[in-house]
Amino acid sequence: MEKIKTSEEEFAELFDKMYELCIKNKWGDPFNYSRAREIYMANALGHKIAPTFSGADGFEDKEMTIPVEYKSTTQDKIQATYNGISRQETWDEQVEYLKNEKICKYKHHYIARFEMGKIVEMYKIDGDKVCEHLVPKLKKQFENKKIKKDPRLGASMSTKYILENSEKII
Repeated sequence: MEKIKTSEEEFAELFDKMYELCIKNKWGDPFNYSRAREIYMANALGHKIAPTFSGADGFEDKEMTIPVEYKSTTQDKIQATYNGISRQETWDEQVEYLKNEKICKYKHHYIARFEMGKIVEMYKIDGDKVCEHLVPKLKKQFENKKIKKDPRLGASMSTKYILENSEKII
């Protein structure tokens, strides 16, 4: 007769299996920040998940030449937060960084809202549109001379902006 597993034992087994699956597929640590949701999104879209945590989150093509950004939320309404943006020396350098390295480098950004571990809605938005919305918010922060423990920049994209400027996928 098979022993009935406790919830704790079953959780540990599933946790181990998640790691094994991620190692086998070179997806990285599934419990690092939002990596599990990024993997879920990439798989739902038929994308390839990026093999590293820096740079692109995934790729739209199997050859891994079209990088994309994934954002996810568990809030009641769709939204996207861009945090931990490196601060540059000047505003001109900051804009160049945002356009060439952080935001516009990714033609498409995919934003998903999760409920109970499942994607309930997802949108695709162009990186240029993301930049258009975030740059004024980031400029305000950049120009704020208050000394903060974490000097990096961050801003959110509102539900209204996402709904008006993106394509609904799910």
